[in-house]
Amino acid sequence: MKFIDEAQIYVKAGDGGRGCVSFRREKFVPRGGPDGGDGGKGGDIIIRASGSHRTLLDLKYKQHHVAKHGGHGKGGNRTGRNSEDVEIIVPVGTVVKNADTGECIVDLTADGQCCIVARGGMGGRGNTWFATSTNQAPRRAQEGMKGEELRIHLELKLLADVGIVGLPNVGKSTFIARVSAARPKIADYPFTTLTPNLGVVRYGRYETFVIADIPGLIEGAHAGMGMGTRFLRHVERTSVLLHILDISREQYTGAWHDYETVNRELAMFGQNLIEKPQVVAINKTDLPLTRERIKKDIDMFQKKGIKILPFSAATGEGVDAVINEIVKKLSLKKVLE
Repeated sequence: MKFIDEAQIYVKAGDGGRGCVSFRREKFVPRGGPDGGDGGKGGDIIIRASGSHRTLLDLKYKQHHVAKHGGHGKGGNRTGRNSEDVEIIVPVGTVVKNADTGECIVDLTADGQCCIVARGGMGGRGNTWFATSTNQAPRRAQEGMKGEELRIHLELKLLADVGIVGLPNVGKSTFIARVSAARPKIADYPFTTLTPNLGVVRYGRYETFVIADIPGLIEGAHAGMGMGTRFLRHVERTSVLLHILDISREQYTGAWHDYETVNRELAMFGQNLIEKPQVVAINKTDLPLTRERIKKDIDMFQKKGIKILPFSAATGEGVDAVINEIVKKLSLKKVLE
């Protein structure tokens, strides 16, 4: 399924039904009086979050959502029917905004959470309501109220406990495939990962956490370079970042340089990403070049007061230590909250 994390739709709630002008016409009832019924209510537009949905793809193809109008009132004090609501299903983690003003309407962060984004119009009153002692045969009724309409911008932000960040091809997808049942595309060219991937990591007897593999960042990503800022928002909701480094590349500039490059992009994107706890790890320790250079880089990080973990996502060496460190950070985060 194609991953779509943004969509813009038009919604229009139903108009209320018109009130009825009617008078009783019965045998042996010479002055029956007004009996016009009220109009029915127009349908609402409701957006509901569902854990069974993972993408906004459906809304890319169906961009207009219109509810039916309420039924008109009838004689005999019969009220017009109320129209059914229209429900739009979106993934959990979807932010709903007014496309014209940018105002956030609702942030749907729980399965089943819903919000009425456009309310249907109330039905108009029939002429029964306008009868008075001086006007016992009113010949007027109300029109139904108009339903609300607006353009909505939907933005999906993945809900995950841990977000994996790093330059392209540092082994983020290989790591998530190693520790979870996720099966992202893995290849040896830049930007193999074009969409975020979610995986569930199990630890202990029954404990789990959700981890998200985010497409690689490059210098200038906050300004739109490479994959740009399109996927950075998916780490906004995470509690901990796993920062993976690769020192086996031919154009070796040092792990500290790569670490600062990614962190600078996180800081310039904003949303307090740089303040999130990080687990820093060097991947590909199974390669000779990594083993040759790693001592120097570990010493550099230790001088800066940063703990760094070596591991190999390909062989599994050191992966348990990385998971344990992530669990410690998550536990500490929960205690502080």
